Amino acid sequence: MAEVLLKNVCKFFGNVRACKDINMSVGDGEFLSILGPSGCGKSTVMRMIAGLETVSSGEIYIGGRLVNDLSPKQRNIAMVFENYALYPHLTVFENIAFPLIMAKKSKQEINDKVSKAMEMLRLHDVTGSFPINISDGQKQRVGIGRAIVRDPDLFLFDEPISHLDIMLRQDLRKEIVRLQRELHTTMIYVTHDQLEALTMGNRIAVMNDSYLQQLGTRSEILDNPSNTFVASFVGDPPINFIPATITDEAGNFSLALDGLAASIPLKESRSLKAVRMAGGARIKLGIRPHHIDISHDTTNREVTGNVDFVEFLDEYNVLTVQVNGVKLLIEAPKSFEASINDKVGMNFPESLLLFFNDQKGDNILAGN
Repeated sequence: MAEVLLKNVCKFFGNVRACKDINMSVGDGEFLSILGPSGCGKSTVMRMIAGLETVSSGEIYIGGRLVNDLSPKQRNIAMVFENYALYPHLTVFENIAFPLIMAKKSKQEINDKVSKAMEMLRLHDVTGSFPINISDGQKQRVGIGRAIVRDPDLFLFDEPISHLDIMLRQDLRKEIVRLQRELHTTMIYVTHDQLEALTMGNRIAVMNDSYLQQLGTRSEILDNPSNTFVASFVGDPPINFIPATITDEAGNFSLALDGLAASIPLKESRSLKAVRMAGGARIKLGIRPHHIDISHDTTNREVTGNVDFVEFLDEYNVLTVQVNGVKLLIEAPKSFEASINDKVGMNFPESLLLFFNDQKGDNILAGN
């Protein structure tokens, strides 16, 4: 196992900034997901950890050892890519054994390690098969097996299952997490898929525009996002943002919701702290669709509107509600029956509101 530490790591390709001031720590045996849109710098970070890209500035440590000037081979890591890179003329067994054969290991060690890896990956039925005769999911398992037999201190996964169909992705997500628990090895998993990141990682590093935006647990990312990018990029259905104006009447604070013709009184200490820290009268309010309390009863409701669209999903329904031309997304239980044009009432629980700076988009209460 190995702890991974990045200190002020930057990478430039000429004048193009790929990543800037990355500070990140991954504990021994931890599974870290790096999540972000295409081009945000997440794969570049992983390639620098692997030694496939040089570091423009900053330091990378693996197992307490500075590795900036070490080759990939000297870092004792294993990488799994989207491309399986299997040898078509070799069997499944031979493909998995290949790095051990190249390292001139004994036949006994090769047999022992490959057999163990194949047992873990449930590949016994295709031992003698060639890549052309096995499924895409099995091909990726072979690639993972080839990494396992090397006994690395660190596994790096670069979007290894993004090209597979939804059922295979689900199976391999579970497989990789199970392997990590069995091997107790540090793993870093790069993906643009929030479902993969949230379900697999002990913690998630969210990147955008070459910067690390937030590093935290699933609940920290969802319930206390560092800024509007993290709040909007992570979460499905996506968060609702509502511009709001802080009003103060003799010490009684409330939020006037722009465009909704509604006002929310603020009474909780957390909310009052946010409005005092806002540094102005304008903020951006955030509330996740599953936090909105919806009812067919419109009396004594903070906001009322009309159902514009209903998306029927397996576990819940997603309603689009029009409020004076503003669209709100609401995650409603299956038991809540709604039709187009139905009038509904909504409350925004104060304890679940998120408060963002109107200009910069930073979470006003982040770190508080």
